[in-house]
Amino acid sequence: MLKLPKFDNEAEEARWWHENQDLLAQEFHRSANNGTLKYGTAIRRAMEAASTVQLDPSDISKARALAEKRGLDYQAYLQTLIHEALEREEKSAT
Repeated sequence: MLKLPKFDNEAEEARWWHENQDLLAQEFHRSANNGTLKYGTAIRRAMEAASTVQLDPSDISKARALAEKRGLDYQAYLQTLIHEALEREEKSAT
């Protein structure tokens, strides 16, 4: 198991990552193969599809206001709305 050392500066950190990249890749694959890979940034990015949607500014304002009333981040609120709408559409299509 690799331990991430403390670095004095960015150059030192970059050098460490570069010098250990093969070992890090081996550890990543070992963890993936034995099921101990956790959901950190690298695995999350590998598993998530990114998308960009352009919205009308007035729709964003509405989403912000509605999300705030529910105590939510507006992006999480929009994700929920999209998910729910897709579920409804999928059910009505069958």
